[in-house]
This record gives sequence, C-alpha cells and structure tokens, in this order.
Amino acid sequence: MLRQSIRLATPSKSLTAVANNRLRVMQGWLGARVNMSTTSAATAPEADVLHRKQLSSRTFILNRPKALNALNLSMVRNMTPQLKAWEKSDLCKVIVIKGAGDRAFCAGGDVRSVAELAQSGQKDVAMDFFGEEYQLNHMIATLKTPFVAILNGITMGGGVGLSVHAPFRIATEKTLIAMPETNIGLFPDVGGSFFLPRLDGETGTYLGLTGQRLTGIDTVFAGFATHYVPSERLPALEDRLSELETDSHEVINMAIEDFVSEPQPNHKYALSANRAAIDRCFRFNTVEEILAALEKEKTPFAEETIATMRRMSPTSLKVTLQQLREGRHLKIADCFKMEHQLSRQFLEDHDFVEGVKALLVEKTNKPKWQPDTIEGVDRETMLSAYFRNQPSKPLTLTNTTTWTEYPHARFGLPSEEEIRRVVRGEVQGSGPLQLTTDEVVEVFAKKTGGKIGVREKVAEVLSRKVEQGPDGKLKWID
Repeated sequence: MLRQSIRLATPSKSLTAVANNRLRVMQGWLGARVNMSTTSAATAPEADVLHRKQLSSRTFILNRPKALNALNLSMVRNMTPQLKAWEKSDLCKVIVIKGAGDRAFCAGGDVRSVAELAQSGQKDVAMDFFGEEYQLNHMIATLKTPFVAILNGITMGGGVGLSVHAPFRIATEKTLIAMPETNIGLFPDVGGSFFLPRLDGETGTYLGLTGQRLTGIDTVFAGFATHYVPSERLPALEDRLSELETDSHEVINMAIEDFVSEPQPNHKYALSANRAAIDRCFRFNTVEEILAALEKEKTPFAEETIATMRRMSPTSLKVTLQQLREGRHLKIADCFKMEHQLSRQFLEDHDFVEGVKALLVEKTNKPKWQPDTIEGVDRETMLSAYFRNQPSKPLTLTNTTTWTEYPHARFGLPSEEEIRRVVRGEVQGSGPLQLTTDEVVEVFAKKTGGKIGVREKVAEVLSRKVEQGPDGKLKWID
C-alpha cells in the first residue's frame, strides 16, 4: 500500500522532499551528538598524568599544575603499566617525563593523604602509596629504554624520585630541588638512601638532614641534574628527541648537549664557599657529633645550619643519618627495600602525622615532636625500631636488576672522586701523574668531549681540594 502511494505521487518532488527531510533530521541529530560530545569533553576532568606519542618518543606529563604536580597513588598507577608497555615497544626509542605548567615538575608526594590514612588507622592502605611509588622509582632506575626527566620548576621529594635515578635529568633556570622530609617528620626516601651518599663528599648528608634548596645550574654542579637547558629551548629539544631513530644513550646525550647553555659568567656554585665546612662537620656518624662540629665553626653558615636542624624532627634526623650511612654500601634495590620498612615504622610513630598536620594542614609551623630534642632520641632504641626489625611485608620489586653505582653517571659532570683519582694518578693505566691544575681541567674536558660545565666544576673542586707541593706536584687534601 505504501509503495503504491509513493509510486502514485510525483517521483521528482516527493522522493526529493522525503530525502531532504530525512537529511535535515539526520544533520540535526548528528549536530546534537557532536555538541553533546564537545560539551562532555569540555567538562570531563583531564587525567592526572597525560601520555603523548610523537614519532619515536613517548612522554608522561604530570598534570596537576594547581597542586604543583604533587604525586599521588592514582598518578603512580597511571604511569606504571604504561611505562612497562613503552619499555617493550620497538617503536619507542626514548621516554620523557615533565610537569604541566612552568611552576613545578613535581613538588613532592601527596603526604597529606598518606598521613590522613595513617591517622585514621588505615596504615596498610597508606603503605600502598610508598610501596608502589618505590616500585615505580626502581623501574625508572633500571629501564633499558633511555629516560629523560625535564625538571622545569619545583622538584622535591617524590619528584626527585621520578627523576634522579634516570640517566638524563635536565635542569632549567626555573629548577628548584630539595629533599625537605626531615621538616615534616619523615626521611628522604624515593631512593634517597642511594643517591644522597653518592653526591660529592658530605653534600648528600647535608642536604638530606637540612632540606637545603638548590636552584638552576647548581643542581648540575651538585649532581642532581646532568644538563642545563634554558626553558625556552625545551620545545625544540623535545622535538629533536622525537626525531631520533635510535635508543642509544650516547646519541641521546649528544642530542641534549646541542641545547645546553654555558654557565653565566662568574657564576659561583652556591655550596662552594661552605663545602669544606660541610665535609668537616657532616662526616660524623651521630647527629650530636655533627652539631658539635658545627658549633666549633663559629660562622654564620654554621649557626644557620644548627638552627635549621634544631627545627627538624629529632627522630627524623637520627633515622636519616643512619639511613644514609647504610645506603652508602647497599645496592639500589636494597635501598628501596630498606626505605619501605622505614616508611612503615614512620606511619606507626608520632612525628610524621604531627609534622604534616602542623606544616601542611593547620600551617602553624610549630610541630610538637616526640621526643622534642635530639638528645632525647636514644640511638639504640631508634636502631632497634627502624633498622633491626624484620619487615612484616617486604617490598617486592618488579625486576631483579640492581647495582651499587649509577651505570649512566658519565652523562653528568665528573664527581670529586673521579677528579681525585686523576690528581693522584690512580686512573687505570695512567701511572703516577704530575699535572698542573690546568692540565687536570683539560683531561676532563677532553674525556667528556668539552661538555659544558666540566671546566667550571673541575676548577671549583681543585680550588678546594688541592695544593701544590715544593716539587711542583699537586697534592689532594683529604
């Protein structure tokens, strides 16, 4: 009947009208769907970590700029499986991590949420954050795929853990790095027991106990970063990395070197003036001895350092010092396992919850530590509680790879230990050397292919650590 009606109608007009009507209805419906989709996309919250693919590079973007990209468990669980997938991909030649915005790479872990869980009795849930965070840190440390961390802004605590174990760490003029955990009743974790003792001299002990900040190119001189690139060059650098068709660490290092900047004329490493005092005072194995040594200095630096340490959690100071002394001799996997046990004990005790409450929640900046003096923390009790108890639930790492020294340390500036060996003629195959300071500088400039910052770093170390004997030979001052 319907077909007959259509045939009886004028075909050219009736069929065209029906088709046009249906087309208008369909266009309207599609338009509504498009608008609904657009509205939904505009209102849906973005992920806290974004993933980007560009040619051969893969990028994590920490995407909580209003929270200074502070790391939470959701972000850890976002990155971990994706990192595993990229590690297995033949198309991925380099992995990059950076923060959204230009204020922070990552200002630390979400310790406020962890402390709230601990205070409410959910300590096992709180431990999930530490455990999974350390697993991710260890994974970054042991990746075969080159990993580049761009530290453009504040980088503290958990942000250091996401970057410092990587072969390439890029600082900019906006970089600010610190490990301020003793200030909130915690300890410098995320592998701090491994990387801090391996900084020059007692630099790591000083930074771990005091939470002192370093900025810009000073983070390269200290060993936190491997390269200094002005922030305006970062987009071009990222494009260059994405164009590489190899996963060779050497090639990636050369690509980054094309974008680095010379240190500013007459720039002086921020810690240089006090490095000798830092080594003298922080070489001891008890906090009391360190404070006594600082008191003997009778300098503004020493007085300020004493005042800073007296504000910190006494328990945190003593645990941190022991942690760093233990970590100096441990492999990186064992450091994370030790820190996992330490974090569990901190959740059981008073100071961590108290520190977070006073500094981050109520913001009174007047935590009531227990004990409230360094002298009041019994060393044997501390050792028994934090270091001698067998862990009830030890940390399980996703792979067995480990080592005692960073395998890619050559991409950073030379360490004081490397410079000492050259001065003393202890480099394998070199025999005893008689070099001038200029010649020592040239040895390292040649060895690193003229890496920017090498001359300044070596010259600064030599100015503190060598003297010329009557025979003209350089003598290293221990």
